[in-house]
Amino acid sequence: MVLLRLLVFLFAPVVSDLCSLPCFINVSESQGPGTILQFLSFNCSSYTPTPTLELLNVQPPTTFFNPPSLARWRGTYVGKLTLSSSARLDALMVNHYKLQLKFTCGNHVTEGSLSVDVQRDLSHLQCAGQFASPAGEMIQVPETVTPGARLYTLLLPGLELHGAQMSIISAQDLPHFPGPFSINEQGWLQAPSQGLLGQAQKVFQLQISVSFGQRQSCQGMVMVKVLPVPSSQVSFLEQAQNITIPENLAPGSEVVQVRAQGVDLRYEILSPVPSPLFSIGRADGVVRSTTPLELARTPGTAVSRLQVKAFEQRRPWASAELNLTINVQLVNLWPPRCLPALLVSQIPETAPVGTMLNTLTCEDPDSVGATLDYKLWFRSSSNPASLCLYDRVLEVNATLDCDTPGACFQHAASILVLDGGQPQMTTEVPVLVMVTPINEFSPACAPRTFRVQEDAVPHTLLGSVVGTDMDYPHDNIEYYTSGGPTTFAVDRLSGEVHLLGPLDYEQQRLYRLTVLVIDHGQDQNPNRHRSGSCTITIEVEDVNDHAPECEPPFQELTIYAPLGRSVEVTKVSCRIPQEPQRLTYSYSIVGGNSQNRFILQGAILVHSDLVLGPFWPEQPCTYELLIRVADAGPSTHHLSTTATIIVHLVPPRASTVATSTHRTTVPSTMTPMLVTDTEAFWQPQPWFVVVLTATGALLLLALGWLLGRLLQGLAQLLKAPSKPAQALLLNSIQGTEGSTEGFMEAPKREMSQEPSSVMSLHFDGRAQDARTGRDYLFNTHTGARRWL
Repeated sequence: MVLLRLLVFLFAPVVSDLCSLPCFINVSESQGPGTILQFLSFNCSSYTPTPTLELLNVQPPTTFFNPPSLARWRGTYVGKLTLSSSARLDALMVNHYKLQLKFTCGNHVTEGSLSVDVQRDLSHLQCAGQFASPAGEMIQVPETVTPGARLYTLLLPGLELHGAQMSIISAQDLPHFPGPFSINEQGWLQAPSQGLLGQAQKVFQLQISVSFGQRQSCQGMVMVKVLPVPSSQVSFLEQAQNITIPENLAPGSEVVQVRAQGVDLRYEILSPVPSPLFSIGRADGVVRSTTPLELARTPGTAVSRLQVKAFEQRRPWASAELNLTINVQLVNLWPPRCLPALLVSQIPETAPVGTMLNTLTCEDPDSVGATLDYKLWFRSSSNPASLCLYDRVLEVNATLDCDTPGACFQHAASILVLDGGQPQMTTEVPVLVMVTPINEFSPACAPRTFRVQEDAVPHTLLGSVVGTDMDYPHDNIEYYTSGGPTTFAVDRLSGEVHLLGPLDYEQQRLYRLTVLVIDHGQDQNPNRHRSGSCTITIEVEDVNDHAPECEPPFQELTIYAPLGRSVEVTKVSCRIPQEPQRLTYSYSIVGGNSQNRFILQGAILVHSDLVLGPFWPEQPCTYELLIRVADAGPSTHHLSTTATIIVHLVPPRASTVATSTHRTTVPSTMTPMLVTDTEAFWQPQPWFVVVLTATGALLLLALGWLLGRLLQGLAQLLKAPSKPAQALLLNSIQGTEGSTEGFMEAPKREMSQEPSSVMSLHFDGRAQDARTGRDYLFNTHTGARRWL
């Protein structure tokens, strides 16, 4: 392929690649003679005679193309097609040529078509035709034309889509013009609003300028000749007329309507008389068929020549004649037949461009081997360019993206197959292409942070995790948690995060929860899923759940207060041991301040003498004050405690003088004495109480186990027999296991050997065999056993 591209580069720099038959190319109408249109590649064995490449025909017929040349290049033959010296391409005249080529390689002959589409060259648009000639375009209008009527339409092919502006630039001054002619942007030349009566035989010369594009314009001329009102006479516009009708035209159908100029005209057929096949309307001139025109039965009906006369009803001698030739054409009876009759395909949305879907095979029963035309027509599709028909092969033409709602999933189309007969017959082949979705994208979710108070109840909604997925249907995902704390749960469908258990700000203030998002229902295979994850941060907000503790909770003080001054009594010191970070509290006197002699300045208790003035008690008095201490902060849930302060107030000793000019007051430098009595008490820490309780429980369990072991040993001791009884028992057992002879001699042996047998048969232990499960007795000194 590299060598072929090198060959193309050497022979024709304007051609980008080779192609094989059939082939489609585009060429601009501005290309002139000698232009290389295309290189064609052919394979032929080197052992065969020299191959040939011929141009069989061109449709429509033209001499614009030279016979192709053929050259050999390393085992491959390359054909070159060029424009001839007479080539004048015009896309408005002919925009498509079909060249039939034949390549002969020995006995092997290959025929194929080369389609050439002529493209418009918008940079070379200009005025053309008689309008742009020096003589201009001549039109004739009667002087009785309606004022403002359209006289002429200026048609400039190729300029209708470029917004051409037209205007008359020649002078139209009185009295040479009855009024100004006008032309609009559609090219309609209109008569003056004053009309043209009285302007007979005059010729008006109009210079028209046409502007289009950027600084592009052209000019032309239109000559308007005014004709006088014609005298009354009968005439046909044409002396002869040829028409063609199909053979299946029903009797009584309209064939043609002939028209003549004149007043109060009538029509008749002069020959043949009588006319067996056609008739004419006397008043309207409509020619109709009178009998079935079946060429198979009546071949003579293929051509009929009628002589039609038009005449004035009141002056029959004022007449004119018309030669009418009617040709009956054979009707195309059968539409093309195609296999398969229905094209159904299923492809994934990721199918690449160029994927072949189906191949259609059709033939014309009326003309076997005739060329058929194929057209792809979409019934319903959001992107008609997604499929294309290339030489009877249905292919994927664009990316099939199904991630937009209603983007594809199903393409309903039809392939229209047209033959070349008359009338043209068409066969429609339905096409249904099902595009299956593919799970292409992984879902995702954005990290989020939720805040919740530590006293929130279970099932509290904290927020929602929002997952997104670009596959269609969009955001069709489920939510799951991956490990993490079990205190929280994520709803599988909605992504809502709920609280399941209690929270404690002091134990854990921050939770991190990994949420998995898994898509579903986005692929033809229901088991194919994609997943993503994000981290959800949950911050626990502190809510006070412990009351403050004051140290000490009880105080007893004695103060000596001077007159007219405020004295600081004590400072209330409180805290929450479980929440050492909480430092702000509110203080208030809730009891014992009967005479309002005490006030609180924050946590400081102050005795104030500024309110009562000289009304002091003569004897010492005692106040038992109750001070409420509550936590302060943003939380609405506040806990409080009460501290008790007993204050013994000693009044100042005041002395007065009899005279009115001497008064003894307490010096301002006197400092009151505070006596603080603190009562000590022991309050263990919570952890100590827990350890002490656990230790006591373990000790009780140990004592219970030891007592149980002692009782079990005592019971076994009570059940065991005495040693003489054991010996007698063993002797009886041994006697029963001996032979008959031993049994007869047993009394003698017992009397003579009683001391030794008792020692040897003494078993002081009992056990169970691990293999058989049988019990036996054993002697710890000799190892002897006796099965039970």
